[in-house]
Amino acid sequence: MASLMDELLLTMDGETEQYEKLISLNGEKKDSIIHKKLDVLEAITSQEQAIADSLLELEKRRAELLCHIAAVMGHDGEQITVSWMIDNLANQPVERKQLITARGKLIQAADNAQVLNIQTQNLLRQALEMVEFDITLIKSARQAPQTSNYGRDAETTGDLLGKSGFDAKQ
Repeated sequence: MASLMDELLLTMDGETEQYEKLISLNGEKKDSIIHKKLDVLEAITSQEQAIADSLLELEKRRAELLCHIAAVMGHDGEQITVSWMIDNLANQPVERKQLITARGKLIQAADNAQVLNIQTQNLLRQALEMVEFDITLIKSARQAPQTSNYGRDAETTGDLLGKSGFDAKQ
């Protein structure tokens, strides 16, 4: 049981470290979005994907360890959680305190990563809105005024102006 508990604590610490890596990459990611450095953004995204894969493996390992601990504690087949373990380790204060600390750090790191991801998502949304605005502005600069382009059926044609936008024949 002690080795399973130690391995669980190490796994949770590993998850916390991976979340902290994501948090540290977030500053670089924001700068690359703001300064439109797409090559840097691509590199950061690939690093984040590797970290996410690592987090997935650690999460699976934590779930396996909790199943093994449940079997040792006589709760085979039940889905136990770290919080359940904390509640049931009242007679082992050292392990309980270690679990409380590890869970607190993990929750804090995950919450911080989530907040930063929401901020980055909003920043990306604003960047996309600016790109759409630029595209619309460029299109409208090349488009003839709606009132001057009538076709045979008295509808506007929406034609684009020539390359220069100036009619030299007049």
